[in-house]
Amino acid sequence: MSIPLEDTFSDVISKSQRGQKYTDRALFLRAAIGPYEDTLRALKAGEFHHTALLKLGPALKLDAKRLVALAKNEYAPKPVEVDGLAQFNTPWSDMRVNAYLVWDAASKTAAAFDTGADAKPVLDFLKSKGLTLTHIFITHTHPDHVAALDALKAAGSPQVFSNAREPLAGTTTFEIGSAKWNLGALTIEPRLTRGHSEGGTTYVVTGLSRTLAIVGDAVFAGSIGGPNVSYADCLDGIRTQILSLPDNTVICPGHGPLTTVGEEKAHNPFFP
Repeated sequence: MSIPLEDTFSDVISKSQRGQKYTDRALFLRAAIGPYEDTLRALKAGEFHHTALLKLGPALKLDAKRLVALAKNEYAPKPVEVDGLAQFNTPWSDMRVNAYLVWDAASKTAAAFDTGADAKPVLDFLKSKGLTLTHIFITHTHPDHVAALDALKAAGSPQVFSNAREPLAGTTTFEIGSAKWNLGALTIEPRLTRGHSEGGTTYVVTGLSRTLAIVGDAVFAGSIGGPNVSYADCLDGIRTQILSLPDNTVICPGHGPLTTVGEEKAHNPFFP
């Protein structure tokens, strides 16, 4: 399954501008992308202007060359496959949202991370592989990520967990720093990646052939989630809790394709 990038270069511009609270006029003057203010509006509408992007990048503290690469469709993460990891991409309104299953091959126990908009693909996969769903972990409580929770819970008697900073009714809450789970030979540890939501959580999974970071809407391939709560916390959480992991760590975002820590360190405009 080929999943396109979640964000365009214009989405990156808009998220950075919104996070730093620049008006169009202030950003236009800061970037000196004249002679016409319409150039900024055109960029945000998806029109490619090479010179203007090279000026706009530094004004927004974005890597301008990476921004240009996104605009020219020159960047996409390399395909990633890991035994014990499955990605599910289901439609929600005018977009698509991801959910994940991780399982231990020996014990046949599985954990779901978020639910997506439709539980059927996850349930069908569990049945086809003979897996038992024992845990459900919520990265954040936005509706597209928990829409199918009731249906997924009906798969058996899984324990459902959410961050105490952003509790979800009917789940067991946990505190960062005092929670850790075992899934057969696998270990799951939460990290706070607040900013898109109040209790945004990344789950680091070890014990498979590669470390996984299941990040919700903290970071996407080539972009970040919308800075709804705090732009500074968004960037800091990604740097310290996700990009600090080994380069071959697989990043499993809430939208868009799988990527890796190394890919995002090399190509994401938000982290020059």
